[in-house]
Amino acid sequence: MTGKVHSIQSLGTLDGPGVRFVVFLQGCNLRCGCCHNPDTWDCNGGREASVSEIIEKVRRYKGYFGKDGGITLSGGEPLLQAGFAERIFSECKKIGIHTCLDTSGSILNDDVLKLFDVTDRVLLDVKYPTDEQYRRYVGCGIKTPLDFLAVLNQKNIPTTLRQVTIPTLNDSDESIEFLNGLAEKYPCVDKIELLPFKKICTVKYEQMGLPFRFKSFDTPSSDLMKNLTSKIRY
Repeated sequence: MTGKVHSIQSLGTLDGPGVRFVVFLQGCNLRCGCCHNPDTWDCNGGREASVSEIIEKVRRYKGYFGKDGGITLSGGEPLLQAGFAERIFSECKKIGIHTCLDTSGSILNDDVLKLFDVTDRVLLDVKYPTDEQYRRYVGCGIKTPLDFLAVLNQKNIPTTLRQVTIPTLNDSDESIEFLNGLAEKYPCVDKIELLPFKKICTVKYEQMGLPFRFKSFDTPSSDLMKNLTSKIRY
């Protein structure tokens, strides 16, 4: 089986626990205003890669993973290629490599449910606390990722909630309490991470001739990030 790959980061430290071999799959069904990687949107972009090629590469780095690291499939939206992802994770499980899925939780079908069977952890992006914000800045309703989270909870898959902090949009106490409330409701959530919004991607938009919708928003200060993070209970 083959799939479309955008890029690979051999020793990542920001995409799940420990040191990770991160595969960014090509294609995305959403158009988030804060997206850092518009070059991953086009499902016809990227390059063709086989499951065996990915496994051969990840094997080389197994010695660096330690007890916490492993492989992470990110994107784009990896669930657009759930069958390909499932084959990669299945082969990784055979050789004792921890599997992690980084997703917006916007797709839920039989292929995704099969993928869950070989997924050790999910990094779930919960971008905003309201449905209005989701529909305006993401392209789906908030019920979509929340339904996804409910299934993760049913399957007892350890889950990290992640949110990109964007001043004036989701940097309020109410937004933090929304995340805390999800962790309280769904025991599968054992960690919440806040990531600062950055604009280094602006050059990508300019090179692609695309408008960067969030160009006017500020990057959060380190003090703001520390303050918000101190209010997280998970």
